[in-house]
Amino acid sequence: MTRRTTSVLAASAVVLVSAPGVFAGDGKQQIKLNKRDQAAARVAVIRRTDLGSSGWQGGSVKPDLSSTPNCPQFHPKVSDLVVTGAAQTTFNRSGVEFGSVAEVLKTRRMVQLDWRRSVIPPAAVPCLRRTLANGLPASARIVSFARIPFPHVGTRSARFRGVVRIDVLGRTARLVTDIVITFRSRTEITLNAAGPATASGAISATEARLARVLVSRVRA
Repeated sequence: MTRRTTSVLAASAVVLVSAPGVFAGDGKQQIKLNKRDQAAARVAVIRRTDLGSSGWQGGSVKPDLSSTPNCPQFHPKVSDLVVTGAAQTTFNRSGVEFGSVAEVLKTRRMVQLDWRRSVIPPAAVPCLRRTLANGLPASARIVSFARIPFPHVGTRSARFRGVVRIDVLGRTARLVTDIVITFRSRTEITLNAAGPATASGAISATEARLARVLVSRVRA
């Protein structure tokens, strides 16, 4: 089996973490979708053409708007937040995956509250690490997980990176999986990425470019 094939299988085993579904502490966020904000969410997620080359598989998927507590020591409040629009897409090619979630909230203040409660606290890091670990197969383990620098995009932005070691069919592969979170106005955007660690530089560059593209399309 070739090294490339091993990397493809390994990357497909990594569960991409989506921040909107992770940080839920005091119940569920309120879901009150409307036509205008649904349309705004759909333009703020990755399109196949955003990836700039052929061969990408995937597209739109139904967003998971259910919120359940995942981290015993981290319970940011969400019950006073109202989601009025949501969209999600995922794409993969040759062992690299990119995904995006856009959520439009009822007010700008709700977005700012969500950021202060869910992204800024130091407890967000172990919570995301735990969520990632829970989604990995038995043959994988997290080597490292941390908040790492990300270019200024939108009003605020943050990136979390996990490095995962996984054994597939007698070979060992090292992968990176990233979570990038940003917002502008009433729209929160989460980018997910996973791929071979050897491609981390290209993944980082693509994340920054995609984040700028998506923020530029924010309409709500």
